[in-house]
Amino acid sequence: MTRSRRRWLVLAVGVFAQTAACSFVYGMPFLVPLLRDSAGLSLAQVGAYVGAPTAGLLCTLVLWGAFADRYGERGVMSIGLVLCAIAVAAAALAPVRPGPALLVLLGLGGAGAASVFAASGRMVMGWFGAHERGAAMGIRQTAQPLGVALAGLTLPTLAGAVGPFRALLLPAVLCLVTAVLVAALAPNPPRAPLRPGAAPDRSPYRTPVLWRVHGASALLVVPQFAVASFATEYLVREQGWHVAAAGAFVAASQVAGAAGRIATGVWSDRVGSRLRPMRQVAAAAAVVLLLFALGDAVAGWLAVAMLAVGAVVTVAPNGLAFTSTAELAGPSWSGRALGVQNTGQNIVASMVPAALGALVGATGYGIGFALAALAPLAAIGVTPVSDERSSPTD
Repeated sequence: MTRSRRRWLVLAVGVFAQTAACSFVYGMPFLVPLLRDSAGLSLAQVGAYVGAPTAGLLCTLVLWGAFADRYGERGVMSIGLVLCAIAVAAAALAPVRPGPALLVLLGLGGAGAASVFAASGRMVMGWFGAHERGAAMGIRQTAQPLGVALAGLTLPTLAGAVGPFRALLLPAVLCLVTAVLVAALAPNPPRAPLRPGAAPDRSPYRTPVLWRVHGASALLVVPQFAVASFATEYLVREQGWHVAAAGAFVAASQVAGAAGRIATGVWSDRVGSRLRPMRQVAAAAAVVLLLFALGDAVAGWLAVAMLAVGAVVTVAPNGLAFTSTAELAGPSWSGRALGVQNTGQNIVASMVPAALGALVGATGYGIGFALAALAPLAAIGVTPVSDERSSPTD
């Protein structure tokens, strides 16, 4: 198979692997109602189980990235997915009541899944040239909404039939299947041979440019999770929608958001820049939040429209930030840099719902979202457009 054909197969396998991992890491919230009913857990206790996979993920992202830099992506992803499958299957089949042992197993599952988060983006960067990396990374970034959608469509029904933890056998099996596919169909991208006696590449973190990309993308998590976390609640509580209609609205928005990630990646390829489009999208995200706040105060239809637009705009920078991170870090450091990128975004993502929820509870949606607009406004200044190369390089 030629490189031109193989790269698309590698991308498809990578998206499948990331989707499988996301169906577990981000699928736990769909089990909350049954966990409370069947296991008699409080909301705080359930929160520990929901957060365990993310905790494991955060602890190991940079480590998996370092392994990918050193040993290659295929082995890292295959081993990590197998470890994830074993831990999640053990949690699903464990003959014990909910407790610390299950929390540890769920955390180990997240730690194994982190291998895909850290290495699949690096694999995409190696197989695709600069002129199409933006589009390829945009396609790779659709795996998160696809994983969430898959979990939402399957886990609640399975949990009702076999129990909340037994339902996790599905993502465990998916992770095992994708581990085999990665090992069989996704070889490591070609690497330039090291010259004898050549010194290892110096850290890209010696200058503030990469740190600024991480900072800007972390700030852009705020509008993304503001919209994602509160759209359903706002439509039901404030606009009087039926919960099924609100759920359909959010599901359709997820699909539109996935398409938006790809379109933004294509845009960045066309203009030869990742950070200029990223800064422009940051400005658009701030406008969306401010218009939502205005709509909440004077015109409900405008607020609803901004939730729809925001579902696309606020997720659009994800692929741009990841592509820029890998290109600025270079092939010897991109795994670790993508691990740092993922870690920062996930930390902010874990904080936004609680912090913004408290703010909205105290001030209302309008003021809460208007204040949240400060984050993308700050990202406009933090994004280091002037330090970006004139065009992405291979």
